[in-house]
Amino acid sequence: MLNIYTIIFVLSVLSIWSSVLINIILVFGAIGYVSNERRNKVDLNKYDDRLPSVTIMIPAHNEGMVIKDTLERVLNLNYPRRLIQIIVINDNSSDNTGEEIGKVKANNHGRSIKVITTNEITGGKGKANALNLALGQALGEWVFVLDADAAPEANTLKFLITKSFEDKRYGAVFGRNKARNRNRNFLTKCINLELVASQRILNPGKWHIFKLGQIPGTNFIINRTILEQLGGWDPRAITEDTDLGFSLMKKGYLIAYESRAEAYQQEPEKLSVYIKQRTRWAKGNFYVVFKNLPDLFSSLDWRIKFDIVLYWLTYVWFLLFILVSDIIFLMNIGIFITRFINPNLDILNYMNLGINFNSTLSFILMYIIFVLQMNVGLASDKGQSTFENFLISCVSYFTYSQLFIWIALRAAYSYIGDVIYKRDAKWYKTERF
Repeated sequence: MLNIYTIIFVLSVLSIWSSVLINIILVFGAIGYVSNERRNKVDLNKYDDRLPSVTIMIPAHNEGMVIKDTLERVLNLNYPRRLIQIIVINDNSSDNTGEEIGKVKANNHGRSIKVITTNEITGGKGKANALNLALGQALGEWVFVLDADAAPEANTLKFLITKSFEDKRYGAVFGRNKARNRNRNFLTKCINLELVASQRILNPGKWHIFKLGQIPGTNFIINRTILEQLGGWDPRAITEDTDLGFSLMKKGYLIAYESRAEAYQQEPEKLSVYIKQRTRWAKGNFYVVFKNLPDLFSSLDWRIKFDIVLYWLTYVWFLLFILVSDIIFLMNIGIFITRFINPNLDILNYMNLGINFNSTLSFILMYIIFVLQMNVGLASDKGQSTFENFLISCVSYFTYSQLFIWIALRAAYSYIGDVIYKRDAKWYKTERF
């Protein structure tokens, strides 16, 4: 029994320390990115004489609550109107999405808003299918994808396009997404911290050190010619964004990050909605990881292999041993309580003191790095570094973050079932509030 416990312990500690090391590297990378960003101001008018045309795609399935605001924000983008084509995909909606789109069109007679309306036969098959329908009618040199709840800042598109001029290898450029309803309740406040860590630590850290980025579901541009060469979006992928990112990198292109291109998005306000959304994300990423896993042994660019490894570590390896670490930590508490109640009762005498101490130390170190990472991100984001957010960052590891274990296991079970029974993955549409 000692050998099994020791093996599990060693693997768990190695996994945790590997995670800690990666996060420390990304924190320093993010600091370098933010430092460069503050030193180097962007001249948004630098390329005004050769700005490319852009097709803005907005897929909308039952988005009546948010589509009007999003369209109005799009119409107010600081970009030449003659260079913009707007396509809204009213994808098999059963609510008032069509009526809300019509109101915006009626109030903006001088603007061209093309609407593709589908039914249960031609649409309702997920976001990838809706975007592919729009791609068939896209005219812009670049495609700008926004979710129906997105609220881009006026200069967001200009920032993305300006970034694309830096290097011909940039096949796509993605911006920073922020929570528009972050102060609604404890859940949205935790999601906000997760977004801050992702957008101010993970993305800038990966880009600054490795020139590595991934396409998000919203607020990104991609070269239309390249997109068409890739065959558009994979309709089997329920995280069509991640899948597209890997396909793009396989063609030798980079996915650049521009944090000043900001857009606000609506986050789940109910736990049930959050779990469904994140389960879809995790399940979709399982599909993408296993689809691209053979590329680890190919001659493709190292960035692709590194990103595959990161996804694998996040959704499989780290998850497994963080779960084991949690169990060991709880067992240690149980041992302490048992010995406190009855010092002579040594039920788990095979667990020596050294292993218990090192396991607890690793757990504490991981927690400290987690809180540090959160607060470095908060410090670099105006208005986010508050005492309340600090407290939430301390509590969220034991509450919000532990949900990831359940979500990943739930997604893995569903994914394995799809593979075994050859089922088509179902695309879950996030409920709006």
